[in-house]
Amino acid sequence: MLVYSITTIVKKEVEEEWCQWMKEKHIPDILHTGYFNNHKMFKVRIPTSMEGETTYIVHYECESIDDYLSYAEKEAPRLQADSASKFIGKITTARTVMELI
Repeated sequence: MLVYSITTIVKKEVEEEWCQWMKEKHIPDILHTGYFNNHKMFKVRIPTSMEGETTYIVHYECESIDDYLSYAEKEAPRLQADSASKFIGKITTARTVMELI
């Protein structure tokens, strides 16, 4: 199993809007691609974020590296652009892919 992990630092001024958009639109859009079978969304408590920001981490689970690579090639550019354009200058994102061992 692989976990596609997305860490996002969100400015407080858009935090509520971003969380709602993630839960109602972005996460369902990613799951509907069919490449991931589960997700979890976390709010980082320790270490605390810088003042005026909150850090979130979303994990998406997939069965294989091939599933992730197909997603990355076929779906990710569109979905990442959607996120970046909606919250220009209000979020910072880092992505990693981890293998469960």
